[in-house]
Amino acid sequence: MPDPRSHVTAHVLDSARGVPAQGLSISLTDSHGTAVAEAVTDEQGRVSSLGPRELTPGTYRLTFATGAYFAAQHIECFHPEVIVTFEITAPDQHYHVPLLLSPFAFTTYRGS
Repeated sequence: MPDPRSHVTAHVLDSARGVPAQGLSISLTDSHGTAVAEAVTDEQGRVSSLGPRELTPGTYRLTFATGAYFAAQHIECFHPEVIVTFEITAPDQHYHVPLLLSPFAFTTYRGS
């Protein structure tokens, strides 16, 4: 269940190893590059509190520090970071961003 105090949450799964991506840093910025929040995934690969309870409509970016995550495991990766740009259009809705990750590929979508 998402934390009701956070407008944005994330979940990262390491699909190459079949485990949650624990210890992966994520930052949230607005369209001007201003930092809104930073967090690190927990043992389940989740960040249940990433930023304030409400954000104004606009464009935001989540930056996943994938290079540092794989480097800590001594695994080479192609993407040093994954940036997901998304738009908040309905400030009353929750925005959940899952990321499926491997050293050479990723996929993301708007979750629930």
